Amino acid sequence: MEKRTTPEFIIELQPNEIFVFGSNLEGMHGGGAAYIAYRKFGAIMGQGVGLQGQSYAIPTMQGGVETIKPYVDKFIQFAKENKNLTFLVTRIGCGIAGFTDDEISPLFEKAHDVENIVLPPNW
Repeated sequence: MEKRTTPEFIIELQPNEIFVFGSNLEGMHGGGAAYIAYRKFGAIMGQGVGLQGQSYAIPTMQGGVETIKPYVDKFIQFAKENKNLTFLVTRIGCGIAGFTDDEISPLFEKAHDVENIVLPPNW
């Protein structure tokens, strides 16, 4: 069975689904997926990390890839502890933050075995 992948555009969520997006530590959700999270899925202005409404913020704007990894690891652990939720991961860091899929996708290697994490195609 082929594993589900995140659609390119997420416009609605089921009650148990969480929109996972790239943010900045200040929680200024002014563009890209962060703005969608704020406008549609309950992201809180001023909160740059973690669960908020039907969204989960992973900071991507504070430095290199190595600064993102601890937040991704924390997210994966959170997903493991919340099996009742399904986490739809957007291409975090690959928009405004300026990283490539090849730079970010390895951070999610441990997510492949977590049933309730849905990753973008080719991640």
